[in-house]
Amino acid sequence: MAIRKLLLPLTGTAAGEAALSTALVVARMWDAHVTALHVRVDSRDVAPLAGEGLSGAMIEEMMSATEKESTDRSNAVRAMFDRFVACHGVVVAEPHFRAGATADFASITGREEDLVAQLARLADLTVVPHPEAGDDVSSSDALHAVLFDSGRPVLIAPQKFSSQIGSTIGTRICVAWNGTAESAAAVHAAIPWMQRAEAVRVLSADEYQRRGPGAAELASYLALHGIRPEIAQFRPMERDVGRGVLAAAREFGADMLAMGAYSHSRLRQLILGGVTRHVLENATLPVLMAR
Repeated sequence: MAIRKLLLPLTGTAAGEAALSTALVVARMWDAHVTALHVRVDSRDVAPLAGEGLSGAMIEEMMSATEKESTDRSNAVRAMFDRFVACHGVVVAEPHFRAGATADFASITGREEDLVAQLARLADLTVVPHPEAGDDVSSSDALHAVLFDSGRPVLIAPQKFSSQIGSTIGTRICVAWNGTAESAAAVHAAIPWMQRAEAVRVLSADEYQRRGPGAAELASYLALHGIRPEIAQFRPMERDVGRGVLAAAREFGADMLAMGAYSHSRLRQLILGGVTRHVLENATLPVLMAR
């Protein structure tokens, strides 16, 4: 299935620039539409956090300051959107079936994780800023909302966008395969990309494999879709599977990595670490994830 609609949650401008460039490049590749979504903080949410002992005037002042900060941030994000859309030659228009990439900007008030997850359910792909990029660490809320509550795939943009990334994204794809339902969902999301790629490599390792089909069975399945991948075994580095995956992707010269997210619980990965967590924190290439 072709990619026709992308959702791009933009919390701020630090990590947003790389994510916006990534989304616009993908839109041009697929003649798709990008909806850039900025979720404003509701100033009324400040009141319950103010605690006891504050006067009504003090709470009103806090709400006013929050509203001003929210407006300033929204204006900055919108200015960034306008600048980057013009730079990438993407037409600003409402979603409509047409040839050529288009984009629009929406600013709404509410809880980002709730709104992003809901809107992502009717997007072919959600592009999110890198979760560990500077001031925009809250963008990880959007990432986890899409992964856990939308049923749709997500593309994590690199921390820094370069012309090389823009010209090659999806040309050489690595698939981290371990036989789980999560990795199967990632493969399904990546099939349109792999059908266009010049080279595809399936990465597997005994330490990464779970109960389920192996890499050879995945290759046979992909062949039915006209994709003929290489199969490569990788080794964990210093007993770290995630580090081994990224090293194998670099060795292949991959410009996209597809993998399942959170085969173990998110809490366990936060406490003990895990493949998903390592890749999220350290990947320098676009990562397509699903679960």
